[in-house]
Amino acid sequence: MAEKVLVTGGAGYIGSHCVVELIEAGYTPVVVDNLSNAVKGTLVDLRQRIEKLLNTSIEFHELDLLDKSGLENLFKKHCFGAVMHFAGLKAVGESVEQPLRYYRVNLTASINLLEVMQAHRVQNLVFSSSATVYGDPQYLPIDEQHPAGGCTNPYGKTKYFIEEIIKDHCKAEKDWNAVLLRYFNPIGAHSSGQIGEDPQGIPNNLLPYVSQVAIGRRECLSVFGNDYDTADGTGVRDYIHVVDLAKGHIAALKKLKESCGCKVYNLGTGRGYSVFQMVKAVEKASGRKVSYKIAPRRDGDVASCYADPRLAEAELAWKAEFDLERMCEDLWRWQSTNPTGFSKGTAS
Repeated sequence: MAEKVLVTGGAGYIGSHCVVELIEAGYTPVVVDNLSNAVKGTLVDLRQRIEKLLNTSIEFHELDLLDKSGLENLFKKHCFGAVMHFAGLKAVGESVEQPLRYYRVNLTASINLLEVMQAHRVQNLVFSSSATVYGDPQYLPIDEQHPAGGCTNPYGKTKYFIEEIIKDHCKAEKDWNAVLLRYFNPIGAHSSGQIGEDPQGIPNNLLPYVSQVAIGRRECLSVFGNDYDTADGTGVRDYIHVVDLAKGHIAALKKLKESCGCKVYNLGTGRGYSVFQMVKAVEKASGRKVSYKIAPRRDGDVASCYADPRLAEAELAWKAEFDLERMCEDLWRWQSTNPTGFSKGTAS
């Protein structure tokens, strides 16, 4: 029987792509999501799309990890071999404006999950962390030995605090294994064009905003700062294809089988691209002009951030495969096929 893997936040952008990769790798995912970043009907549409894509059925539950009793009931019904934990609030700017909400939701949800896992002797965890734990880089590229914790925003601090909680728990409970994946900036979409990033309201991330401008949903991109110490003055980030990222999670699951204890890995490409470079790449993929205006810097943003991913390559046998052109082509395929996102798109 295929190993069951609980995927928290599995209806989200990264989680849904990981669900696809889990199924293709022979696992049985069980998905929970509170749909806090989704319109009504999204879960049904997403589920139908993945089931049609892979000719299978998927178990989805609308559940908030703050509902500890609901989480307990789910663990009583299933024997999970591992958990992939994606659920949480994730907007840098919003976290600066609403720090208490971010600490309450992200930390409480994660502690609830760990306590229920402990009670049911589920001892294998892959945690969706972030390069934001590194704060303002002291050197580039960033490897796993780079100091962490000097975060520039509450979102990054919640990721760092959760990492520390998991590390401490693994030290106390020797049978536990955890892989903490610090990833950089996921973009792109599944090559089928059936699943992709569908933020509600104004997108917090660059690429969804750029593609929505290109498709005509938004008038103009705001470029937050053009006076950074970078080649063209705009922020530089390490963009990674979401499918490469999802495959990194499968590699992490396999690492857990080695009784690895607690491990930390960067998932990135090792190359940084500026905002202006990304705008040009989307213009090329879409054949459309992307209008933009210069806006003030955002609190919590850093000038440059890109990974040294060699440790993941050495220990997980994982390496990002897709280049920037492919990332933007898949992004545009998703956006042009689904101009209004899930539940209003062309597929069902």
